[in-house]
Amino acid sequence: MTRIFKSITVLIILIFNINATYSQVTTVVDENGIIRWEASGEEVKGFGVNYSAPFAHAYRSAEKLGLDIIAEIDKDLYHFSRLNFDLYRLHVWDTEISDAEGNLLENEHLDAFDYLLSELKKREINFVITPIAYWGNGWPEPDEETPGFSNKYGKEGSLTNPKAIAAQQNYLTQFMNHVNPYTGIAYKNDPNLIAVEISNEPHHRGTPEEVKEFINKLTKAIRDSGSKKPVFYNVTHSVHLADTYFESDIQGGTFQWYPTGLGFKKEIPGNLLPNVNDYNIPFNNAIENNNAAKLVYEFDAADVNKSYIYPAMARSFREAGIQIGTHFAYDPSFLAYANTEYNTHYMNLNYTPHKALGLIIAGEIFHHTKLGEDQGTYPDNLKFGDFLIQYEDDHAVYNSAEKFIYTNSNAEKPKAISELKEIAGHGSSEVIEYEGKGAYFLDKLEEGVWRLEVMPDPFLIQDLFGNNSLDKTLAVIKYNLNEMKINLPGLAGNFEFKQINIAESEVQKAKGGAISVSPGTYILTAEGIGFEFENYKGEFRLELDNFVAVEESVDRTYVLHESSNAAETDQSFSIHAEIVSNEEVTKAEVWFQNGNIYEAVQMNAENQYDYSADVPQNLLVPGILTYRIILETAKGKMTFPGNVSGSPENWDFHSEDVYATRIYDKSSAISLFDASMDADMVVHSWKPGNQIVPLNSVEDEFQVRLDELFSEDIENKNATPIYDYSFRFNFQKKIGARLPRDQKELIIKARHLKSGTEKLQLALLMKNGSAFGKVIELDSDLKEIRIKLDELEPVRTVTLPRPYPGFLPYYFEHQNPQDFDLKEVEALQFSIGPGNEPENLQKKHEIGIVKVKLQ
Repeated sequence: MTRIFKSITVLIILIFNINATYSQVTTVVDENGIIRWEASGEEVKGFGVNYSAPFAHAYRSAEKLGLDIIAEIDKDLYHFSRLNFDLYRLHVWDTEISDAEGNLLENEHLDAFDYLLSELKKREINFVITPIAYWGNGWPEPDEETPGFSNKYGKEGSLTNPKAIAAQQNYLTQFMNHVNPYTGIAYKNDPNLIAVEISNEPHHRGTPEEVKEFINKLTKAIRDSGSKKPVFYNVTHSVHLADTYFESDIQGGTFQWYPTGLGFKKEIPGNLLPNVNDYNIPFNNAIENNNAAKLVYEFDAADVNKSYIYPAMARSFREAGIQIGTHFAYDPSFLAYANTEYNTHYMNLNYTPHKALGLIIAGEIFHHTKLGEDQGTYPDNLKFGDFLIQYEDDHAVYNSAEKFIYTNSNAEKPKAISELKEIAGHGSSEVIEYEGKGAYFLDKLEEGVWRLEVMPDPFLIQDLFGNNSLDKTLAVIKYNLNEMKINLPGLAGNFEFKQINIAESEVQKAKGGAISVSPGTYILTAEGIGFEFENYKGEFRLELDNFVAVEESVDRTYVLHESSNAAETDQSFSIHAEIVSNEEVTKAEVWFQNGNIYEAVQMNAENQYDYSADVPQNLLVPGILTYRIILETAKGKMTFPGNVSGSPENWDFHSEDVYATRIYDKSSAISLFDASMDADMVVHSWKPGNQIVPLNSVEDEFQVRLDELFSEDIENKNATPIYDYSFRFNFQKKIGARLPRDQKELIIKARHLKSGTEKLQLALLMKNGSAFGKVIELDSDLKEIRIKLDELEPVRTVTLPRPYPGFLPYYFEHQNPQDFDLKEVEALQFSIGPGNEPENLQKKHEIGIVKVKLQ
């Protein structure tokens, strides 16, 4: 919409005096600290995402790519509705829409933001706005020179400088009085604005009196606009000031949760459900004593490409009495191929369908679980109400009378299949068998009539969480015709179906409930039922024939396969690969070699993408199994790894790249950790003394040097000191197909890096979060220390990676059965601190670890 058109719109609105007489439909915080709709008295519940397309890197990237940001926002907002979101939150880049005195600038960023809010309203999505971010606008690029007060004073200065505070007061009043030209409604009067969070993550260093005065000045500035919206303040930084925050003129506190830390730069492996067992707020009494409400402005399991964890986080939020939650952050679809905006996060319906469906289920948890109700302790809290969470197969399920939603293939039986009205899934279930890789949505329009929406197939071709660039493609999209079999009582047998997002498509018939569908939107009708979607007057919340998805981007052939690190003799062993191509693959085979034994095996195609091959038993002998995958298309043969033209049978084939798996004798030791290969996957809090040091031509040492075991957290000064430094290595990927079963000893090669002795607790961590370990004593000689497995005893499990905010529990407290099962172990936990005498805890600690193995 042009500015001229918007000006005309505002003029018309002013003529009719709409905004002048607009009565706020607002929310209030009651005497029990519950946000309620003022008119009905009902509890406010909301769930959605952060999304930053109008500002900063996303906005600039759209310009670089030659895209219309308004059109791109429209595409993503359709997906917000598709994912059942009813809440949106963003910290506005004030530095882009204000000047140094805090005057609001009517520019392209504010315009795009106004448009976004107006479209959210049309989709009945409410919002929480944080007017002040204090950020520069660069991330992940360098900051630009921007006009705002945040750029002039920085976060530190903005919290203390009188001129900066005056600028913020001016800005907040103007911001709340701003009339959105697309709606004609001032922010302060917008019924969809349910709360205002003053600023994003301030970290106060002043006295309680200074901080209280600061908060009250900014709260008053919002109130001076005439706004009656509840005002919230971030309370997870400088939490020693919790009493001060809630004794100020605010109505609630805002929280965030990053239970897997931030910025690991690789996928974090292993069971992370113990990390999200509960959201414990140590200063909850201050909240309750001041009748304040709680909302979550940001959360994510960073560096994790799994779906199971989001519903678990939602459950813990509700247990903690939190009414509103927004994930951080939804990647604009036009950027998601590269994940440049926040590379430690990754969320988009096109590219991460399983995770996006996890957010749908998380939203249902926010809406259908009782506030503050205890759901138990892991692993007993994996099934509650209509919800199920499963780590092993990475799936979560919402199974109610009318909805069946799942993140990955599962065998759950729908609670009432004949009553279902909404199905959303990824993979296959009792209701739908599907060979594609994208999400699908099936909505009942009326008896015998369903709307089916099928998303295209995404493929993740590189590490998602590393160093990213707009020139680096991490994921591609494929449009394919995939078979889907639907098992619904109202669509038995040979129902009819028609694609409606494409003009002049033909009516087709299912065969035994099976249909072939490409990405798009369809109407499915039972036999004998006539339905004209153009005349539909029902209550379905989306445009019936709408379909929004990223265009196909597969430009060559990709083989997505990672070789297993290890296997054992005489075991059954297969390799699996996803193959996606812009050409038809007519043949796929694997050429194996182990020593002087060679064999070629044709790969079995399970569907259009998934291929597998069994390794011949005669190759499963001690040695290094190497292999290549050879594909054939109309253009010839290609060899992987490397996507090399031709095959090894050609005289001029020159590639030396191979996949490799070490084949061990069953009786040989199982390597659990080797510093030479595994140190970069150790999960630990950064310390300057942590490093890898070569010892000789074949061995490296992972060294940990600590000046102190406990240091005061400036954001949590009242924290009880915990004298422990723990780190973890998940060895599932390392041991590959090998299965720990009959081993008797745990052997560690390690030393104390100084003279004298040092104590180290070594523990085996089971999938259920239980840890079993023993304290050993290291001296300055590098040697192997043997620990019999029957000597291991229950020890405390440290929550790793360390969560953010830092006030969350250091240890995973559980009541799991104290039975050690070697078949269930998945990680090593190293701890410096346990076993030390109190006088030794304050000293420096220095250890070196070379290897750990099971013998």
